[in-house]
Amino acid sequence: MRIALGSDERTALTDAVAEDLEKRGHEVVLVGPPGGQELGWAEVGRRVGELVAGGGTDTAVLCCWTGTGASIAANKVAGVRAALCTDAETARGARRWNDANVLVLSLRLVSPPVAAEMLDAWFSTEPDPSEAEAIASLDGAFAAKRPNDTKAG
Repeated sequence: MRIALGSDERTALTDAVAEDLEKRGHEVVLVGPPGGQELGWAEVGRRVGELVAGGGTDTAVLCCWTGTGASIAANKVAGVRAALCTDAETARGARRWNDANVLVLSLRLVSPPVAAEMLDAWFSTEPDPSEAEAIASLDGAFAAKRPNDTKAG
């Protein structure tokens, strides 16, 4: 499997996740400082999202200090379902019930052993087909004008 690993910092966690993914036999595409590029969290999130949504990778692991900014940035890309997770059960649920395709980790909160547990859960869990309709029904649902987007006329 081809997997993007993006982060706005290269840390012990990003190095551990890259090593873990490679040991599992995956091809890892590094985005941001882990790959030697100077990119902030928003750009890393966008690039990782585009890789997943465009089919350049099958899935992704994305990191930033809290995980929140990177997940928001990735979720701005159509077709991305990035889930910020802090434990294996949350990662499992994100895959099963939400068909998440980007696992987001907090560099601040997640240790390498906990990340390995989350990767185990992520790769061993398939989306529940009965939940697919709920996710599909959201596609385009928020494209309508928001209440604060009024124009003077």
